[in-house]
Amino acid sequence: MIYCVEDDESIRELVVYTLQSTGFEASGFSSSKPFFTALEQKLPTLILLDIMLPGEDGLTILKKIRSSYQFTKIPIIMITAKSAEIDRVFGLDLGADDYISKPFGMMEMISRVKAVLRRTESETDKSILSFDGIELNQEKHKILVNGTGTDFTLKEYQLLELLMENAGLVMTRDVILERIWGYEFDGETRTVDVHIRKIREKLGELGNNIETVRGVGYRFREHEDA
Repeated sequence: MIYCVEDDESIRELVVYTLQSTGFEASGFSSSKPFFTALEQKLPTLILLDIMLPGEDGLTILKKIRSSYQFTKIPIIMITAKSAEIDRVFGLDLGADDYISKPFGMMEMISRVKAVLRRTESETDKSILSFDGIELNQEKHKILVNGTGTDFTLKEYQLLELLMENAGLVMTRDVILERIWGYEFDGETRTVDVHIRKIREKLGELGNNIETVRGVGYRFREHEDA
């Protein structure tokens, strides 16, 4: 799935149509609000992000994405005005993977998209985290519990991934909230406790690998051979 954030309806529709015609799934958004709503529900493989947008501009959106643990690895191509060199520089400094200047041809866009996907896929560590009957496949975003596929929500998956990647280390509730929900999340730390409870339930008897550090946070049990 590729997301295109572009307020010009004619450009947005043409981009989405071209992507779909060349074998990609694609959805378009005119501003940041519907885009972030969709982002919370399904992670795209790439984002095409216009800089000049109503409300939050593309650079602000880019900064938010790159500061959030769950979104930081998504490749982003910025769409800029041909003369806006400073915007391209800021975008690359903030973590954009590439940029394309308006006006641009659809075949040029497809070529850029494929090039960025090839590059980012080759750089991605497609590893599997495995311990004591729990197997988390980071490439397929799937979790096996004693060999059986188990359904986890996006946040549950990301939280378990965070704990397993940092096995043996205590993750405070505040750190978990910042890494998984973003620093602007205005909910309560109880949100973390609720998600941990649900994860433990889905892990069954293996849920005891997630240890509670009273008054601090949580820790995934350190590997015995570590």
